Amino acid sequence: MLRVNPPQLSPPTGFSHAVTATGGRLVFLAGQTALDGAGSIVGATLPDQFRRALSNLLAALAAAGGAPPDLARLTVHTTDVAAYRASAPELGRIWRDLAGRDYPAMAVIGVVRLWDEAALVELDGIAVVP
Repeated sequence: MLRVNPPQLSPPTGFSHAVTATGGRLVFLAGQTALDGAGSIVGATLPDQFRRALSNLLAALAAAGGAPPDLARLTVHTTDVAAYRASAPELGRIWRDLAGRDYPAMAVIGVVRLWDEAALVELDGIAVVP
């Protein structure tokens, strides 16, 4: 995969402007929240829930034969964009701990609520698995 960050665009922090991929299998990853194995939302803070949601997303990716560098696209849905922005440094650390230093093309979308009312964040993505 090639991550493309043109110099005429603002420097990306925690994402890539574009990602190109060839010769792989597309894996579409369903939205993941901070659900535990029993189906309950865990984590009281947005960073806590982000860690669990990302762990869940990466578990689904691994089950499909992929790894974090295979992520080409990630969408973050959050019920509190201001809290997400305020937590950005911590969320970056969580990303690096779980997924490394490669960032997919990303978007953060503010939503009124998620399927699980206690959920603060949901992640979905697309991966290209070799």
